[in-house]
Amino acid sequence: MGEFYNPDKLYKGGSRNNSLINKKMIFRVLGVLLFIESAMFLLCAAVSLCYGEQDYQYFLYTILLNTLVGGVLLICSRGAENRLTRRDGYCIVTFTWFLFTLFGMLPFYFSGGIPSVTDAFFETMSGFTTTGATILDDIESLSHGLLFWRSLTQWIGGLGIVFFTIAVLPIFGGGTIQLFSAEAIGVTHDKTHPRIDVMAKWLWMIYAILTIAETVLLMIGGMSFFDAVCHSFSTTATGGYSTKQASVAYWNSPFIEYVIAIFMILSGINFSLYFMCLKGKGKRLFQDDEFRWFMKSVSILTLVITFALVFQNHYDWEKAFRRALFQVATAHTSCGFATDDYNLWPSFTWMLLIFAMLSGGCTGSTSGGIKNMRLMILARNIKNEFKRMLHPRAVLPVRVNRQVISPSIIASVNTFFVFYLFCILAGWILLMFFGVGIIEAMSTVISSLGNVGPGLGAFGPAFSWAALPDAAKWILSFLMLIGRLELFAVLLLFYSGFWERR
Repeated sequence: MGEFYNPDKLYKGGSRNNSLINKKMIFRVLGVLLFIESAMFLLCAAVSLCYGEQDYQYFLYTILLNTLVGGVLLICSRGAENRLTRRDGYCIVTFTWFLFTLFGMLPFYFSGGIPSVTDAFFETMSGFTTTGATILDDIESLSHGLLFWRSLTQWIGGLGIVFFTIAVLPIFGGGTIQLFSAEAIGVTHDKTHPRIDVMAKWLWMIYAILTIAETVLLMIGGMSFFDAVCHSFSTTATGGYSTKQASVAYWNSPFIEYVIAIFMILSGINFSLYFMCLKGKGKRLFQDDEFRWFMKSVSILTLVITFALVFQNHYDWEKAFRRALFQVATAHTSCGFATDDYNLWPSFTWMLLIFAMLSGGCTGSTSGGIKNMRLMILARNIKNEFKRMLHPRAVLPVRVNRQVISPSIIASVNTFFVFYLFCILAGWILLMFFGVGIIEAMSTVISSLGNVGPGLGAFGPAFSWAALPDAAKWILSFLMLIGRLELFAVLLLFYSGFWERR
């Protein structure tokens, strides 16, 4: 990604008074982003007007508050130095996701569709982080404008709020790299283009093409235009919000189930590989180690669960394969759709789905979870440890795509994996402290941290999460956020050294 600006060096002629945080520039960027969110609310208000609904007024109220706060932030940013460091990037990304959620919940709250602040915040955070867990027990009662807003939050959050802004409105100048790195952190980032804003446009174009293609296919399968658009938003974002309480099972259509399953898998693949295909380098897709690992995992899990459903639940072969493929795809890509209640499946299949939830999709996709690249590096490093026991003097590098992975990246992967498990354990204990059952606590924590959606037991695919205590919902909302931004980007702000002056 090029050289980052060194925050430990003073700006010549600058006015930051030796501070590591450029507060005024942060205010400016947040102000502009809030105006962009206002434009999204305006689109949703237009949807409500098209259907003759009165909920458009609640979007207008939210727009007024959004623009007011955004305007105040812009006023406070006057005289800002037009430079951003990595510290500034982490602040902007974390505060953006929090503010978008805070204002994004207001239409739900103002309209009475979700009368609780806790529930409205949870629903919106679940949307933006593409988790897909819902507290709604009567989704169809919401207006078209609110249903569209639920799906739009997932579509915008799929590739990233700031990344979306970089693509449509490249206003960040030299700070683009810092913002992109803060929001899209991971093991590796394929630099598909030397300019981040150009790369963002290409990836969002691919994202839009997938969305449009799925919309057309779902309409062919019998969905209305509105339902097809909303489900395409949720699928390509691997979010899982549906316009129906019964989710995709509402249509009882094998064609629709296959279409959504295929597009969930497509959305779980590194988007930069699609960009390579557009450039005529299609072989890169099938030569990519992570892609092959991901597809093997999906195939093996689908095959095992198919046999289990045929021989233990007595499904016919086609239905067993379709339900297994759909549920493996939705778990492995951290989507949240449902066509069957897997609580009724053989219990060992639950652990296979938990593994899929933990694994997630590929780096550079809209999926959550640990990511298959990290698991692949861990597996190859473990394999090398066995070899090293037999051949102590052997040089055994870890390779991915024929390139040697540096020891620093391996150490980073190991740290992330251990810390990810620690976050699961901490969340699990906290939820049990607030009265959530042991199975439900474990599954909802894994689901939230991996941005998956459904859990097990009382919070499985057939149920909402409305029965959770309010304290548990706030904890899970926080886990959704740190899971979407891959732990460290958010938790870094709680490290005292982050805020220290030179």
